[in-house]
Amino acid sequence: MADEAPRDSWSEGRTPDEIDELARRAQDGDRDALETLLGAIRPRALNVCRGVLPHTPDAEDACQEALINIATKIGSWGGRGRFTTWMHVVAVNSARSTYRRMKNQAVASDPHATGSRELPDPRTTSVIAGTRLDLLEAMETIERDHPQFVEPLLLRDVYGMSYEEIAEQVGAPLGTIKAQIHHGRKLVRPLLRGSE
Repeated sequence: MADEAPRDSWSEGRTPDEIDELARRAQDGDRDALETLLGAIRPRALNVCRGVLPHTPDAEDACQEALINIATKIGSWGGRGRFTTWMHVVAVNSARSTYRRMKNQAVASDPHATGSRELPDPRTTSVIAGTRLDLLEAMETIERDHPQFVEPLLLRDVYGMSYEEIAEQVGAPLGTIKAQIHHGRKLVRPLLRGSE
């Protein structure tokens, strides 16, 4: 029908309005709505996690963590924007968390490491090497001194969200988001080139 809202293939035929309504009902304690919501958003959450962790088992672990976080923290979705935008941020953070765990396990598992900062074991991190490893390393580096730049930069440059969507999700003025992304890019560029 011409006046029907467009449907996304990733949400099992549900419109963004239907997803938002399920999320509101889930926030109000409707367990069936929560289960339906999690089933509807799982493919999208998995795709987001694959953007960082292209090895399917790792992406699935991150996706599962994201769905658990969504279920337990659904009350923190303020309804300012689309639920899927909020879900996107949760999935990105879960993928980054999974990456950090993998990296820490790889470093800790090498009993013969002599340096204080060893690179991750390529057998463990090869699942992300050559895709997002350099970017995630750069993000971790700038996060130490400039954590405010990381989330907007990831959402814009890795996931292609618009500045407006990012501003709405983060709850910051559009100009602030643009400035954070600009400054974040300036900090990340030399790290991606491998220069000090």
